[in-house]
Amino acid sequence: MIKSVVSKEYMDLQKEIVKLQEQWKLQLDPETIRPNLDKAAMEAGVPAAALTAIDFEISLFLQWIEEVNTTLVKFNPELAEKLARITSLLNEETAIRWIDEAFSFNHVYFTSFAEDHGLEEWIPQFLAETALRPYLQLTAEKIQPVINRAVPGAGCPVCGEPVRLATLADEGKKVIHCPRCQANWHAKRLECSHCGNEDHKTIQFLTIEGDAISQIQVCEECKGYIKIIDTRQYITKPSAALLDLNSIHLDFVAQENGYNAVGEKKETN
Repeated sequence: MIKSVVSKEYMDLQKEIVKLQEQWKLQLDPETIRPNLDKAAMEAGVPAAALTAIDFEISLFLQWIEEVNTTLVKFNPELAEKLARITSLLNEETAIRWIDEAFSFNHVYFTSFAEDHGLEEWIPQFLAETALRPYLQLTAEKIQPVINRAVPGAGCPVCGEPVRLATLADEGKKVIHCPRCQANWHAKRLECSHCGNEDHKTIQFLTIEGDAISQIQVCEECKGYIKIIDTRQYITKPSAALLDLNSIHLDFVAQENGYNAVGEKKETN
């Protein structure tokens, strides 16, 4: 097995964060999440979470961000001073804005927030996204029974995260996993998740020397890719988030070869 390019310290940090998110999810009242499964909208590629009424508990959200800060400082004490300022910046109004902007992947907002408050660019969005995920994961659990496919190019049918990770399940069936909300769904073995291409001549598989369980499916039509991991050999299967992180070397290889994590939309006349 190829050695992960992710440091042991960072992987340990992410494992702690995954544990926190699992604990946080148990603190949520399932009744605060009320899906509206609009079949037509979902078939058009609208993420189910965008159709779901979610009662966010702001005090919990703020508490979780404090717990993330504590965890980050434990692994990197140099962050203590910067993260301490977050507490004074976050009030209820700002927390609600963070939830909305994290929900919709608004990188521009968080970059601007970081610049305005003298923070490293990654910090605000990382904190907001980390504290948002338990809500998305509980939403996915509620909706999972009706999720059986995804609209190519629309990302995860629950949260809209771009598709980038699949595993091989029993009998070699391809199952797509969302590292963000943990939803999963079956997909055709020869289908591009970004553009829907099913032509075996323009869908190829890249393999990595020394990595017997991983491959990269690439599409010559849209130049998109996804990672495919054969987890049938795993005794204990890691979460999608950790599996995604531990296979980041595949992302590097794909991108170095000219492929993109979201594919390129073709112009239509």
